[in-house]
Amino acid sequence: MSEVAFLLLSLGIILVAAELFVNGVEWLGKIFDLSEGAVGSVLAAVGTALPETIIPIIALIFSRETSGHEIGIGAILGAPLMLSTLAMFVTGMAVIVFRKRRKSGKNVVGDYSTMTRDLGFFIIVFGTAVLAGLLPPQLRTYQLVIAMILVFAYIWYVHQMLTQERDISDEEDMPACYFARHHDDPPVYRVIFQVVLALVMIVAGANLFVDSIAKVAAIYAVPAFVLSIIITPIATELPEKFNSVIWISRGKDTLALGNITGAMVFQSSLIPAIGIFLTDWQLTRSAMLSAGLAIAASALLFIELRSRKHISAKMLLISGLFYLLFLAEVFYGIIS
Repeated sequence: MSEVAFLLLSLGIILVAAELFVNGVEWLGKIFDLSEGAVGSVLAAVGTALPETIIPIIALIFSRETSGHEIGIGAILGAPLMLSTLAMFVTGMAVIVFRKRRKSGKNVVGDYSTMTRDLGFFIIVFGTAVLAGLLPPQLRTYQLVIAMILVFAYIWYVHQMLTQERDISDEEDMPACYFARHHDDPPVYRVIFQVVLALVMIVAGANLFVDSIAKVAAIYAVPAFVLSIIITPIATELPEKFNSVIWISRGKDTLALGNITGAMVFQSSLIPAIGIFLTDWQLTRSAMLSAGLAIAASALLFIELRSRKHISAKMLLISGLFYLLFLAEVFYGIIS
């Protein structure tokens, strides 16, 4: 039971650190007068995605065993699956719950061009990363070339966000800086200290998580890949989406969906590139299944956006069915 306790402790450290990081990044954006696009879609999205980003990197760098690579690849592919399915499902539920106070009711009315671009980018780039996993070891050079393309693709996306600011209106007041609650304009050194401390906590928590998850998997005879691809994304990403629920309740659909799609863009390009650089990137059947379901769920939302210029709550709820399909396949494989 001590291993389970350490696992829960590591998750707690990661989540607390992620909250500190996001809060600090928001204040850095205000202090340095960064654009809304840079803060919301780039900095905030990267901040919320940091836990499941650090975990595979730690697993791949510090674990030379096969299970470490399985954990790393599982976390890399599990995050996009969770974001494109469960996170969208939770957002759809929020639309239903708060439909009476929303001007648009059950329709998600946000920045159409932004959501379309994000989902289209995700489908193409993540699909490319998955196809790289089908290449045999003899074509390793081509995998590395694809990894470089993924890195440059994300750089291009960031450039687009910096030059084409998202249209976000009626923003909420800035939350109090945790390390300077009594300052309307917190000192820069306090904000930077908060961000650096959060990064240290995330790295420490991620390292502890990788060790604990490998031990728990061995104790309960559960494949490390399965444990990481199910528990890791839910525990590290889904709680962060509470922000999306709040934004949906206030009719801030661009912020709510942008928080999710921005993280999807980050998780589909830069992180798979790291995975390709650090492993032989030979994907298992479960890995291919999770990636395929993530792309399929995103494609449905993309088609709805292109045809109707908005996303309905119904389509967001349908996204959750893709995650149920994945769980059914995973558990069926374990039982059989």
